[in-house]
Amino acid sequence: MSHGPLSSRPAPAPAPELRPSEPAAAPEAPTTVRPGPGASARPARDATARPGPDTAVPHQRDATTRPGREATTRPDPDATTRPGPEAAVPHQRDAVMRHGHHHVGHPRARAVVKAVALLAATAAGGMLLLRGNEALAGLDSPAAPRPGAATAAAPDAPDPGRVLQIVAHPDDDLYFMNPDLGYSIAAGHPVTTVYLTSGEADGINAGAGKEASTRPDKPAYAEARQNGIRAAYAKMATGDRSSAWKRTVVPTKGGGHAEVDILVARPQINLVWLQMREAGNVYQDVPDSLHGLWDGKVPRLESLLASGSPVRRGFAYTKDQVVQTIVGILERYRPTTIRTQDPTPGRFHDAAKRYTDHQDHFYGARFVQLAAALYAEGFKDRPHFAVQNYVGYFNGSLPRALGPGEAKEKLDILDTYAWLDKENHCGSEAGCGDLKVAEHPSGNGWTQSINYARGTGTDWLTSDAEHGLWAFKVLDGQVALWHRSGLIGRWNGPRLLPGTGMDQGISTVTLKDGRIAAFGTRTSFGDKPADYRREVVYAVQQAPGSEEFGPWESLGTPEASDADWTSDISSPAVSVDGTGALAVYVRDGASTLRGRVRHPDGSWGPWEAHGGADLHGTPVTGTDGAGRRMVFAATTKTVTGWLQPGPGATLGPATPTGLPETTLPLTAEGREGGVRIWFRKPGSGNVRTALMTDADGLKATGLTDLGGLQGFGSVTASGHLLAGRSAGGLLGADVGEGRPWERSPLMFVGAPSSTMTGKNLVSLAVVGLDARLYVTSSADEPDAYLAPWQPVGPRNTTP
Repeated sequence: MSHGPLSSRPAPAPAPELRPSEPAAAPEAPTTVRPGPGASARPARDATARPGPDTAVPHQRDATTRPGREATTRPDPDATTRPGPEAAVPHQRDAVMRHGHHHVGHPRARAVVKAVALLAATAAGGMLLLRGNEALAGLDSPAAPRPGAATAAAPDAPDPGRVLQIVAHPDDDLYFMNPDLGYSIAAGHPVTTVYLTSGEADGINAGAGKEASTRPDKPAYAEARQNGIRAAYAKMATGDRSSAWKRTVVPTKGGGHAEVDILVARPQINLVWLQMREAGNVYQDVPDSLHGLWDGKVPRLESLLASGSPVRRGFAYTKDQVVQTIVGILERYRPTTIRTQDPTPGRFHDAAKRYTDHQDHFYGARFVQLAAALYAEGFKDRPHFAVQNYVGYFNGSLPRALGPGEAKEKLDILDTYAWLDKENHCGSEAGCGDLKVAEHPSGNGWTQSINYARGTGTDWLTSDAEHGLWAFKVLDGQVALWHRSGLIGRWNGPRLLPGTGMDQGISTVTLKDGRIAAFGTRTSFGDKPADYRREVVYAVQQAPGSEEFGPWESLGTPEASDADWTSDISSPAVSVDGTGALAVYVRDGASTLRGRVRHPDGSWGPWEAHGGADLHGTPVTGTDGAGRRMVFAATTKTVTGWLQPGPGATLGPATPTGLPETTLPLTAEGREGGVRIWFRKPGSGNVRTALMTDADGLKATGLTDLGGLQGFGSVTASGHLLAGRSAGGLLGADVGEGRPWERSPLMFVGAPSSTMTGKNLVSLAVVGLDARLYVTSSADEPDAYLAPWQPVGPRNTTP
């Protein structure tokens, strides 16, 4: 977050950069930051350790019947009111992984026998259905074969991957990418964060009450923010904010120099400081900025070096040199997951149409987009990579996505960055943290939320009529396809479908003739800034069961231009109604619903306006028992719905559902004659569900709280299975009524996806932080359990 003039919103901070894998041959000698005078680590607010990959937090769900089965649902005790901070559900922690070591003959595991009969040949692929956490533990240490059980091939442990975060300012990562950042560090994953700008703002390291009496010093303020970031990362990684760093200078591919800081106790934690000037204003036209450089208003953007940095010589970058500098960093670190900010955040709907996020945030993200595309195209000696985009300032206007425990841990780290106790633990005259943040560390409610800007859909895994499975995710800017033929075939993939520039977030639908259609959005660049564009695209399987897909075809965009709403369209939601008509819907930059319908002759109608207001995130759609489409979108207060009066008819008007406020990601599936939706309870992370039906208009019935393991983000639902990200970052799953939710040892990118495979098998998939597909399955029966997770394809390393 920067601290320039904000007018109505607080602003973000800066970050730096590097060259391909050269040793740190620095013009100046490397330095090591060690505890300064009076150094003492300030105790965290909560001494409870963050759960790592081997930590399970069982959440005992009430023994109620899941909605959608033949029983009554437990009404949600809080169906209408939003809990305040004092009313939040306590965050339960338990440092022991559950291990249900039962034999096949155990009464609660008899369903396994049925599943094994159904999946006879899958044992060789590691898909034998085992009991609960015995299956989940298979990734950490495969269990010995049980008496009388067939021996399954032990899947190899998930690769932790390599996470590279690129943000505009120091603290953007702490405000907008945490707790994902903390999850990765706690799990021991390699993490590098790159700061594009110095975050110097007005140079005053003081709160509002002392600004007038504090002398501006931009290099010193930039240093104080660096000190705060080093303290925060050291605290997350070692528990000691004063843990030492080795600081070096590295030449960049763009012709400048970057500071690279390596945490001595955890050398897989790196910070890269590019130290370019920041805009100093959220939305006003500032030519000397990333925005101005992107638009060609200035030929070069100069550096602003932090005092105390080992980088001593200033430099200036052209637009191409900034891009090449980021390419060099990608070459050096070869990430499998890239985390960056939202390149298309949109604008407020006021007369001035101000940006909803800091201009440094989204123009910095555009530089990352372009650099990642060039890296993917020009460097083949690298692993595949996935991208995760994060919502920025607008988090403060959305319902709280984090439970109280995760929000508190996030605030603790911001407190460390903000240097609340003012002890000189870093030995720097500039200060050991950001005193502007110290006045209000929670920001505009940012410590209570995290939201993905893209990739929240849960329908990227699908099954065909022959019980084959198909998975579609974006790797390297292309759609990656994985396929398993039939119920017992072998998986293959990833195979990258032709066509570049694809954004995260692929939705699939099965057409009336059995072919699969995949939909997404694509970003294109041009010679001029106005050439930046996002559009909806789709590709259709050439024949049912074929691994060949047609070319990506464009459906355009409902937006007039990037200058209108910064190309702020959602990922597409797609469904087929009872007549076989295909429709695609997006949320546009004006926060309304737009859609196109395909005609029987294969042509498409225009983008139609379906209204609604205050829509956010990605809409979802499903078809009810009468073959009618329903569409739903979250707002800041509730959920809005649309109902098709009959198959083949035009979608009806926007209709209030009466549901309470939800966090952004929704999931929808046709069930029980209507469409069931799942979402999270704000400030809790608990999973909720309601059945949407046409009872004299669109109605929500049976709102039910299903509990969970807290966490945030999308929940996938198929058959008896629910799964989503839990507190601690691992996948949490619920496979039956009355049983506790369980954690797997997997961290993953975006959202999980699941599908029914045949009539009585559920398949579940995620893409790990190593950009590798992992799959599991479960018989759709009351006493079934998840099979061991199976990684698909070779480890994602350099070819």
